[in-house]
Amino acid sequence: MPCSRKIFFAFVFLLPYFIFAQQASPDIEIVESIPAGTSLDNPDIRNTHEVWLEMINHADQSLDIEQFYICNEPGKLMEDILAAVCAAAERNVKVRIIVDAQMYKTYPASVDSLGRYQNIETRRIDFAALTGGIQHAKYFIVDGKEIFVGSQNFDWRALEHIHELGLRIRSKEIASAYENIFNLDWQLSSAGAKSIHPNSFAKQYQTPVRVHTSVEEDAFLIPTFSPKGLIPDSALWDEQAIVDVIHSAQQTLTLQFLSYSTSERGGGLYTVIDDAVRNAAKRGVKVKMIVSDWEKGSRSVQALKDLSSFANIEVAFTSIPEWSGGYIPFARVEHCKFIVADSKTFWLGSSNCEKSYYYSARNLGVVCSNANLATTLARIFLKSWNSPYKELITQTGEYESREHGEKR
Repeated sequence: MPCSRKIFFAFVFLLPYFIFAQQASPDIEIVESIPAGTSLDNPDIRNTHEVWLEMINHADQSLDIEQFYICNEPGKLMEDILAAVCAAAERNVKVRIIVDAQMYKTYPASVDSLGRYQNIETRRIDFAALTGGIQHAKYFIVDGKEIFVGSQNFDWRALEHIHELGLRIRSKEIASAYENIFNLDWQLSSAGAKSIHPNSFAKQYQTPVRVHTSVEEDAFLIPTFSPKGLIPDSALWDEQAIVDVIHSAQQTLTLQFLSYSTSERGGGLYTVIDDAVRNAAKRGVKVKMIVSDWEKGSRSVQALKDLSSFANIEVAFTSIPEWSGGYIPFARVEHCKFIVADSKTFWLGSSNCEKSYYYSARNLGVVCSNANLATTLARIFLKSWNSPYKELITQTGEYESREHGEKR
C-alpha cells in the first residue's frame, strides 16, 4: 500500500480518538461543591475537590493563589488541597499566596504553615486600609495558562458543607488578565504599597476571548473585576458587566447571591442592580431570584419583600438543613453568586449584591456567552428553586434570623 494511503487510513482510523480527546477536555468547565446530605448534587458536574487537586498537581512552573482566607480542619478534604500545594513547591513550582489581612487574623494557622515551605511566599493585603473594603476574590492561576474562579473559599467547609459554583478555564488570554490583578495585589501587599499607583497596571483587554467547549458551539468569555478604580481595565468592571447581562435578558432571568441589599453601609440607597432587575421585569422578563437564609432577620428583608411584590418577579430564601453529624459554624448555606439570562449568557463570580462588593472590595467574575453552559447553570438554579430548601418571600411573611456563626 502506498505511503499516502497508509497515512490516510491511519488518519481515518484515529480521527474518532482525536475528536473524543477534544470533547473530553473542554477549555471551560463548571465546577460545584455540594453540602453533604442534600439533594443538590449534579452527577454530570465535577466536584471542587477533584478539580482543584487535578489543577494543582499539574502545575509545572507557577501557582498563584489569592483567597479571602485559608482554613483547614484535620482529616477534611482541604487537607488534600494544601498538601498538593506543598508538593508543588517541593517539585520547584513557585507558589505565591495572598490573603485578606483582616481575615488572616481569624485564620492564621494554614497560611503560616504554608509560608514555612521553600518556594512558597505568602502575603497579606490590607484592603481595609486601601479602599475600606476586603480582598474577597477566590481564584488561583496555574502556570499562567489556566485559572479557577468562583465562590469557593480555600476553606474545608466550602468543599463539604456549602453550595458553591466555580469555573475552570484553560486560556492564556484569560489567565493573563487575572495574572495582572494578582501582580497588582502582590505589589499592593508589599511593604511599600502606598507608593504604588494602580494606573501603572492600566491595560485594555481584547474581549471576548473564544474558548473551546465540550460541544460544537464555542464559548466567548469576558473577565470582570472590582473594585472600581483599582482594576486594569475600567471597561471590565464587575457591576457594569452584571447590569449588562441583566439588560440582555428578553425572556428569563435567574439570579442567585448569598446576600442582597439596597442599603449602603453607613446610610443611603444602592439600587443599581435592583433597578436593572425591575426594568427587566417591566419588559416582560420572568425573573427568579434566590438569596441565602443568612439574610433572614437582616435589614435586607424588606427590600426583598418589595422586590418579590413586583410583577414578573419571584424571590426565595433557601435554607440548607444542618449536617447530621452536628452543627458547623459558617456553613450549610448556598454561597453561589451567578446570573443567567435567557439560558444564553451568564455571569459567575465572587461578588454578592451589595454596593461594597463593587466599589471597595476585590472581586473577580466571568461573563460567558454559550447556550450549553448557560442552560446547565439554569438547571442548577432550578434544582435549588424546586428543592425542599426553598421558601418563597411574600409581603406578609415573617423571617426570623438563623444562627450561622460560632455558638456561644
